[in-house]
Amino acid sequence: MVFNGPCLIQLPKVSDPRGNLSFVEGGRHVPFDICRAYWIYDVPGGMHRDGHAFRQQHELIIALSGSFDVVLHDGTGETRYHMARSYYGLYVPAMTWRKIDNFSTNAVVYVLSSQPYDPTDYIEDFDQYLTLKHPTS
Repeated sequence: MVFNGPCLIQLPKVSDPRGNLSFVEGGRHVPFDICRAYWIYDVPGGMHRDGHAFRQQHELIIALSGSFDVVLHDGTGETRYHMARSYYGLYVPAMTWRKIDNFSTNAVVYVLSSQPYDPTDYIEDFDQYLTLKHPTS
């Protein structure tokens, strides 16, 4: 499974009167092996998380609870994704700037990553990101 850029991925949803169930499998629903999972929670409603990009890491972002917006920038333009359903994941390839904002109360952001944590993989300055995306000859 290969994607040319960011995209929403519909995950399996097993409907049941006792409660629905969704799941994700690395290499099957996402184009990478899952090496790490982390979650963001207890963000006050209306707050935002500053942006960054990864040199190598790919991610799948899922709204486990509540809602939030993921704003992606590919170096030329920006796209906003409203995440509010736990059976959709947003695939974010490496070298894509992302920030998360517009959190609802009690939102939980679940992130699956293709890499173990590596602080040297982060690009936290947008101007540096643009330079890396569009190097001058």
